[in-house]
Amino acid sequence: MRWGFLCQFLWLWYYLCYVQAVPVQKVQDDAKSLIKTIIIRINDISHMPLSSRQKITGLDFIPGLFPALSLSKMDHTLAVHQQILTRLYSQNAMQISNDLENLRALLQLLASFKNCPQPQMSNMKILESLISVEEAFRHSTEVVALSRLQGSLKNILKQLDLNPGC
Repeated sequence: MRWGFLCQFLWLWYYLCYVQAVPVQKVQDDAKSLIKTIIIRINDISHMPLSSRQKITGLDFIPGLFPALSLSKMDHTLAVHQQILTRLYSQNAMQISNDLENLRALLQLLASFKNCPQPQMSNMKILESLISVEEAFRHSTEVVALSRLQGSLKNILKQLDLNPGC
């Protein structure tokens, strides 16, 4: 009788351990698919591509590439891009901003699976920098922001394959 209970308990334990691994992989796959979708949307926007040799001053507050990203740095980078795109008032930028919100939720879910602390955001400097961008420079800001976002998304896609830490 005791062996039967022990076997049932071990079988249940095995099942519970297996069940938790499936959602993590599904969330990670959903995040990768969403990243690819956002990259395609950025490519579909008909802006002139930004060369790596071109230097646009005054837009240094828009994050660029980071060599290694943790989940919290990914979330921070996406949050900054989301704030920038939301303030540009472009239809294309709004759709991508909504996609970034969904991607951030998926990354935060991945972080919660790893017991990472919730990220704290304070981007007042970014908002101040955005306010200082005049109406005439909105198109340039959108081009730079989308170009850098695309590079960041490609980097995040690579990092997700490496199973990033907190």
